[in-house]
Formats: sequence, structure tokens, C-alpha cells
Amino acid sequence: MNDKDKANPPPGGAEAPTVLLLPGWLNSDDAHWQSRWEALHGHRRVEQDDWLWPRRGDWMARLDEVLLDSEPGVLLVGHSLGCHLVAAWAAHSQHRSHVQGALLVAPPDLEREDMPPNVATWRPVVRVTLPFAATLVHSIDDPFCAADRGRALAADWGAEVVDIGPRGHINADSRLGDWPEGLALLRALAA
Repeated sequence: MNDKDKANPPPGGAEAPTVLLLPGWLNSDDAHWQSRWEALHGHRRVEQDDWLWPRRGDWMARLDEVLLDSEPGVLLVGHSLGCHLVAAWAAHSQHRSHVQGALLVAPPDLEREDMPPNVATWRPVVRVTLPFAATLVHSIDDPFCAADRGRALAADWGAEVVDIGPRGHINADSRLGDWPEGLALLRALAA
């Protein structure tokens, strides 16, 4: 283990669970904390066939494929539309027991009138309690989801709520860098 690994150990220590990164619409760019976690910690991004016109069923099927190729005890890390992927997948998959917990960051309000047509197939929003531990992180000035709507999604999904103040959509534009606070939340889910 090198010095960087000692300073940033994986969630859960030596027997760390697999962490699957679930980017949102258009994927996460190189400056996004998800991409940085992938590079720094070896977390695995779930690649989708179509980032521009995402189909909920296709994304759910892809997550199932990747989970079946992983050891049980997986941690899911969804950003934006990736949060809705977790909820939709959990409502239908027979493989929910593979998941230990989920970190859900900045879910958009898909029921807003101004949402792009690219995500229309994700309506209606799945509002069922998740069958595993979950933490939902939201920002008070997210341009895609008012704080009260974010808290309502957390309640529907049975997730603990963490408010990180005015950080926009909690993406690369939020200038979070490696986002150690988010990594600490992930480690708490793994504990």
C-alpha cells in the first residue's frame, strides 16, 4: 500500500466492498468527483450504452449485469439520474441482496416541467423504500431539484438526508475535487 492509499483507504478497509459508480445523464466528466474516485480508488463505473437518450429499462438491465459479475455486499454511488436508477432497479430486480448500501447524490426532480425530453422515459418517478441502507446528499441550491423535493425523495426511498449547503448540482462545477466528505459518507455506509 503506498502513501496515497494509506491516506485514502477504500471504504471498509482490507475487505472493502465493490463500489459501483452510477453517473447521471451525459455521464460524469474527468473533473467530476465520481471520475476522480474511479481513478484514485479503483471504483468501477457502470458504463451505459446511451448516455444521451437514457432508457430506464436499459440502464436497469445493465446494472443487473454488472452486479451479477460482482461479489455480494456492493455499494452503489449514484449521482443525479444515477439516483433514480438505484430506486427503479431496486423496485424490480431479483438481485437486491447483492447491495449493502447506496450513496445517492443530487437526484434531479424529474417531474419538473423544464426537464429535458431525454429523461422523459424515467417518469413516473419510482417512490418505493429501498431494501438497503441509503444516504441521500442534496444541496440547497441545486438547479435541478429544490431542497424540499430532495428531502421528499429521501423520505420516499427511506434514505438518511445530508444537506451540504449551497453546492449546486454537486458535480464538477461544484469544485469538490476528490470530495473527501462524500467518501466519508460512503465509508459510513460500508461500516
